[in-house]
Parts: sequence; structure tokens; C-alpha cells
Amino acid sequence: MQLPRAILATAMVLTLAACGAKSLEPRSPKALPNDWRTIATQADRDRIARWRQAWIAGLEKATAAGNGSHIAAQGALLKPDLTLDDPLLPAGDYRCRTFKLGAQTKGLLDYVAYPPFTCRVTTADGRLRLAKIDGSQRPVGDIFPDEGRRMIFLGAMTLGDEARPRPYGRDAERDMAGIVERVAPDRWRIAFPYPRWESTIDILELVPKG
Repeated sequence: MQLPRAILATAMVLTLAACGAKSLEPRSPKALPNDWRTIATQADRDRIARWRQAWIAGLEKATAAGNGSHIAAQGALLKPDLTLDDPLLPAGDYRCRTFKLGAQTKGLLDYVAYPPFTCRVTTADGRLRLAKIDGSQRPVGDIFPDEGRRMIFLGAMTLGDEARPRPYGRDAERDMAGIVERVAPDRWRIAFPYPRWESTIDILELVPKG
């Protein structure tokens, strides 16, 4: 028995409407990977693995250049083995300073302490994100859980008047890999072993703002 054309047309409209309704249903966002080892480049996994070697070498160079008193004045901040539990950075604004230890090439200083700038920690898509929001060199990236008393930072360096940070893994010269630790009740650091430029190790201090 052949159905009238009007009935067939109505059935087709209802079918299309049902398909359209299904396509409009919200989809659950796909969870981002949270294992830093599956995200980090081989070069950055190697830098993280050699963090202590870089730290000791940087300290030796900085101390030999006559900066022992400046290093000692920072207390636990520049000592590689002094850390506390709970390295998780709370969201908010931080006063952040960069210390550079051990020049990579002759002619550069073996110890540099920059003035404080502002860093901001936020959460997005289930990840902790850190961005230095002023200054000419601005690390921006994500912080991942790790074993023990540390977390891992993977990000990229933003320079000068660049408005948009580069994604991690796109440019090896800008990629940054660091170890996040807490060294006092309200004092954190990120150690960047073997950065691309200038020093043997960089230490970024983070203290919550007021």
C-alpha cells in the first residue's frame, strides 16, 4: 500500500527534526591530557632529568664569581634540596622575581637578580596555568602534577610586545620546562634547568600579593 505524499513529507520532516535535535545536544568537553611526560618534548624531559646537575653548576659559578652572600640571603629559595610538601600554587596574583645562576658564555654575569614583576595563576580546562604578565620576558604555560614534593611547568617564553603567547612545543627556542616547589609557607619557586639563553639555571620566585 502506497502512503500519500503528504504523510511521507510529514514523516521526513519529523525525522530531520529529530536528527537536528540530537546534533544540538551539548557534548561533554574532551579532557586534556594531564601527564606531563606525554606532553613534554624529549629535550625538555632531558632538561628536567638533569635539573640537579644544572643547579649545582649554576651555584658553583655564581659563588666563584663572588656572589655567595647574595645567594645565602635568599635562604631556601636557591638551595636545591630544601622543599616543603604541597607544591600546589593557589590561584591569584604573585610577586615574582627571576634569579639567573651561572652564565652560559663568557661576558655574561654569573648571578643576576631581577626586580619583582607580576605573575598570575589561574585554572582552565582542568589545568593550573601560570603567566608572567609584565616585563620583557614572560613565561606562560601549564603546571602538571608529579610525584613527591614537586609539580612540572611546561610553557613558552613570550617576548617584548608580543600579544599572544606561543603554544608549548611549537618552537624549541621558546619552550620552557621547570620544576615547581614550595620552600616556605607562602613562597614557591620554579627552577628552569638549562634555559635556552644566558644562564645555567633560572629560578623564578613566587610570593602571593597582599
